[in-house]
Amino acid sequence: MLYINGEWTNSISGKSLIVKNPATGEVIEEVASAGAKDVESAIDAADQAFAAWKKRPAKERSDFLKRAADYLREHADALARTVTTEMGKPFTEAKGEVNLAIDYLDWYAEEGKRIYGDTIPASAKNKHLMVIQEPVGVVAAITPWNFPVAMLTRKIAPALAAGCTVVLKPASATPLSALKVIEAFDKLGLPKGVINLVSGSATEIAGEMTKNSKVRKITFTGSTEVGKKLIRDSADTVKKVSMELGGHAPFIIFEDANLDLAIDGVIASKFRNAGQTCICTNRIYVQETISEEFGKKLAEKVSKLKIGNGLEAGVEIGPLIDEKGINKVEEHIEDALKHGGEILCGGKRVSIQGKGNFYEPTVINFANDNMKIAIEETFGPVAPIFTFKTVEEAIEKANHPEYGLASYCFTNDLSRAFKVIEGLEYGIVGINDPIPTTAQAPFGGVKQSGNGREGGKYGIKDYLEEKFVSINIG
Repeated sequence: MLYINGEWTNSISGKSLIVKNPATGEVIEEVASAGAKDVESAIDAADQAFAAWKKRPAKERSDFLKRAADYLREHADALARTVTTEMGKPFTEAKGEVNLAIDYLDWYAEEGKRIYGDTIPASAKNKHLMVIQEPVGVVAAITPWNFPVAMLTRKIAPALAAGCTVVLKPASATPLSALKVIEAFDKLGLPKGVINLVSGSATEIAGEMTKNSKVRKITFTGSTEVGKKLIRDSADTVKKVSMELGGHAPFIIFEDANLDLAIDGVIASKFRNAGQTCICTNRIYVQETISEEFGKKLAEKVSKLKIGNGLEAGVEIGPLIDEKGINKVEEHIEDALKHGGEILCGGKRVSIQGKGNFYEPTVINFANDNMKIAIEETFGPVAPIFTFKTVEEAIEKANHPEYGLASYCFTNDLSRAFKVIEGLEYGIVGINDPIPTTAQAPFGGVKQSGNGREGGKYGIKDYLEEKFVSINIG
């Protein structure tokens, strides 16, 4: 179903999307697929609701977000099962994502009450100058399939807190998690039109969002290629845009690091969600003096990771989202072998009871810059090991020509750590920390990894406009 102006409805065309479980290939459900006219109706509803919503006291908007957080907290297990069923990640990871989604609601319930303006010293005695913050207007939010709940609240929570209204397009592969969240908002009595949900064709939906002048901001998480198109298509109406795009994270390990902790860190970063995250490590740079030992220990641990349906106990590696994802992993591994790579573990597609998009977590030794995996985002469970000699070489190799989202470094040398922090051209740097994401901190990248930030006090800024007021008091 679509959710437009507070009503659940089918699409005008009657078209639908088929949602499959990537672990079994089975059809879970069919949902309505919106066309341009449906999206136009949703935008109109959001535009009409904006005038009243922005005038709501900040505390009222805050109270709603708190109630939404409490509701999702009470139903967290059920929502996590939906995430696992339609997306594939292990249930424990899905539960962690739901908890993060709740954290964003909690955080922005408070942040929305702290949108302050400024008084500016005047240059004339007969003037008072001030700056006030106002919501940008109708927001079009496009969310990805790999974090179908957390990315949703990371966009919706600051938008609602700021006084904006929203038209949401979830990924076609994972609309059910978004439906569950919007159902919760509906049950809690969110005013009509404040949030609208339109699932379906990305081309039709995004096309209407970008050309419609009533939409004042586009927020998107997804590939760099799609992000660039959204920016171009938004230019004619000069929309505000925030883009969280592709990544190619380096993971640097120095010889003084605690090797066991570094290996655990690589596994936590690389193989979370079967490698299908924009901030998971893509290139592991190990100092030459420890590279052989590191490779053996990493392969030993990775080979023991349990593959299977995410709803089964103890599963650590779930399926890839679809056949296209499998094909890209196979392409990158084949190319790596052609360019001198050596598989230390994994390297094969597997099936569970004859079903599913599963691929063995794989470690490749002797990685080099001639491989596709050194430049292209794999988005799968493949860990290539590169080597380096000096801190300067590590930084130079780690900086990607296009991407700059997340990066990691393990060392016990404080001076070396700060050299790496200053040298890495990334929006996020984790020092001895493979999972830096948290609701209160900014998330975003540089270069072609996007613009704008989500999370913390920084995340609400992109939903606000500054209005300068000059008053002549005579």
